Amino acid sequence: MFKKRKYDDDDGRVIAPMNVDGMPWYQKGVRQQNTEVEQIEPLTKKESLSITFHAIIAGLSVALIIGLAGFLFILFCIHVWFR
Repeated sequence: MFKKRKYDDDDGRVIAPMNVDGMPWYQKGVRQQNTEVEQIEPLTKKESLSITFHAIIAGLSVALIIGLAGFLFILFCIHVWFR
């Protein structure tokens, strides 16, 4: 009836196994292949501090832009719109 597509870039690895116990499509006899997890080496203290610092700077810059836009809107309302 329907042909199963074969993709050129598919190497057969399972990124996120969807055979989860309790789901309607769960199959007991299916064995997960290629479930080896790569070991990720932990971050150094310098890398952790760098990531934290940059995340704080990104959040503060977004908050500053939104705050500035709100301040400019209030000034516009006071001096232009409500006159």
